[in-house]
Amino acid sequence: MNDQRNLFLAIAISVAIMIGWQYFLPSKPPVPATQATADQAATEIKPATPATMPQIPGSPAAVAAATESRAAALDKSRRVAITTPSVHGSIALMGARIDDLTLVKYRETPSDQSAEINLLSPAGSPEPYWAEFGWVPTDASVKVPGPETVWATPSNAALTPDSTLVLTWDNGDGLRFVRTYAIDADYMFTIGQRVENYGTKPVSLHPYALLSRTGTPKVAGMYILHEGPLGYFGHDYHQTKYDDLKKDGVNSYEAEGGWAGITDKYWLAALIPPNGAKLTGRFVHQRQDNSERYQVDYLAQPRIVEPGKSEEAGFRLFAGAKEINLLTAYSEKLGIYQFKNAIDFGWFYFLTEPFFYLLQMLHTALGNMGLAILALTVVLKLAMFPLANKSYVAMSKMKKLQPQIKVLQERFGDDKMRLQQEMMALYKAEKVNPVSGCLPIMVQIPVFFALYKVLFVTIEMRHAPFYGWIHDLSAQDPTNVFTLLGLIPWDPPSMFHLGVWPIIMGVTMFLQQKLNPQPTDPVQAKMMQFLPLIFTFLLANFASGLVIYWAWSNSLSILQQWVIMRRAEAKS
Repeated sequence: MNDQRNLFLAIAISVAIMIGWQYFLPSKPPVPATQATADQAATEIKPATPATMPQIPGSPAAVAAATESRAAALDKSRRVAITTPSVHGSIALMGARIDDLTLVKYRETPSDQSAEINLLSPAGSPEPYWAEFGWVPTDASVKVPGPETVWATPSNAALTPDSTLVLTWDNGDGLRFVRTYAIDADYMFTIGQRVENYGTKPVSLHPYALLSRTGTPKVAGMYILHEGPLGYFGHDYHQTKYDDLKKDGVNSYEAEGGWAGITDKYWLAALIPPNGAKLTGRFVHQRQDNSERYQVDYLAQPRIVEPGKSEEAGFRLFAGAKEINLLTAYSEKLGIYQFKNAIDFGWFYFLTEPFFYLLQMLHTALGNMGLAILALTVVLKLAMFPLANKSYVAMSKMKKLQPQIKVLQERFGDDKMRLQQEMMALYKAEKVNPVSGCLPIMVQIPVFFALYKVLFVTIEMRHAPFYGWIHDLSAQDPTNVFTLLGLIPWDPPSMFHLGVWPIIMGVTMFLQQKLNPQPTDPVQAKMMQFLPLIFTFLLANFASGLVIYWAWSNSLSILQQWVIMRRAEAKS
């Protein structure tokens, strides 16, 4: 029943539970099943739908040309500019794809001079990634616009929040296609499609929308974050990793409404069909000319266009940063089901989401995210004060009992069972619970992981500065004692990256350990002495905001524990 042994076990078990829970369980809370079922996950489009359902777009020639620069690929077609306060880009008139988009408010590095984040790129560029919309005919002989179609539009056309873009194309066989693009001041496109039949025969057409991405993107590689295809088909949440989709080939789902797309750590491209629309959605992988191709697509029910009549269909496209307030606003305004879940708050969303909103409030009040983290630590300490206070009182009592325990060890060292009995009798007589000293650590572990999740997955933490050398709280401390803080021109391996803040954290952990009762077992005592050193190197590669939180939390605990111990000494 040694308190330090329990403490060590509590840390190990808590970490194992948190990691295992995040790794083996889904990252979203379960939702009631509607239409989609597990057996649909690996099925193709049903035979009743057209055999010409659009596959991975792009010709082998386009894939082979992937060594071209992005600028050269953009120059292959006349383009219409996209200009908003949030995005820059263009739409190619050949194919009418949305395939050129950069994010105005986000840059590659914390420097204002660095390039804007590039989200979408055209075929032929190093990393093609685009959105495409169109029609699939039930009769394959009906001519519809495709990737090589050149659309017509006025020469002065532009797409802004105040002006829509209208494209037209005539198939020369009785059908005129009209496509309208609109965009708001943030990241939401609205695409309307109309088919006018001036011929003599009715035609049957299926509206479709797709996202295509060439190449497997570099992911964070963390078990706590999903990157890849995801979405809600109706009210059923589905996600798949890139490697899993390579094995499956096609995952197909029947749904009414919802949304689906491809998520990166901070960015999202998502297709949003009309609410209640019956359609088939898919996650698709295909290997073509040594390139990995990923696609998310929707195929809607057919529209019969009678002679002299027209039919319309529409989709929305979100392409931008995963800002939770913006996603929530879209969800409420447009009725997009659980759109904020594009941000992977994980299974412990009941902790991570409140932490995030509280951090936002504190950031607004204090003007600095680092100060907000320090203030959040104080709030959490106050919330856990009664529990921690009781535990620290128990620790103080345990420390006072160390001389008596040492005497018992000398008397009953050869009789382990008798030693345990005498120690338990001593604890009972002094009204000390040795397990209570573990409670602060056990409570702090879930809080630690929840804050880590918030710092890791939310874009609001990206490039958020603190003071001094910390310019990005979501990145590791850039200093390194193994290079004498940059004086030695050496790029050491990651295992030898040890910044100033991790060292501060390790020192506070060491000081806190000194205030605790020492293990009676010499082996355990030596093991516990190495714990601050282990945690120092372990947290060296973590987000600096998390390390600052841990160091500040330790400092507050030391102050609280020291005050309690002084009061206990005064009473005695």
